[in-house]
Amino acid sequence: MTFQGVVLFAHGARDPRWAEPFAAVVARIRADCPGLPVVLAFLEHLQPDLITALRDLASRGLSKVRVVPLFLGQGGHLREDLPRLLEHARRQVPQLEVEVTEAAGEDLSVQAALAAFALRRSELT
Repeated sequence: MTFQGVVLFAHGARDPRWAEPFAAVVARIRADCPGLPVVLAFLEHLQPDLITALRDLASRGLSKVRVVPLFLGQGGHLREDLPRLLEHARRQVPQLEVEVTEAAGEDLSVQAALAAFALRRSELT
């Protein structure tokens, strides 16, 4: 599937400052790919939620989007909550094809970046 837009899907927190690093990721994507619609969505506490984000992209005329979970692994939220949300979203926005990637933390380059960060911060290198 060739996607037309991206939803970065993060957990969310009561403190909106928690989302600042995720907003920075959105800004980097927009700088690197200015024509690519990208939206940040949250599982809980912050807005927009996933369904609102998908409706937004569909209202812009998109028909295929990719959801990228910004989680470190496949915990209960990705194994249970996300499929339930996607099922609901597909009923709400049936014209939108949605593909979901693996969790960000499962990617080898993300793991390498986290290891490099930990080593830099521990001053072992």
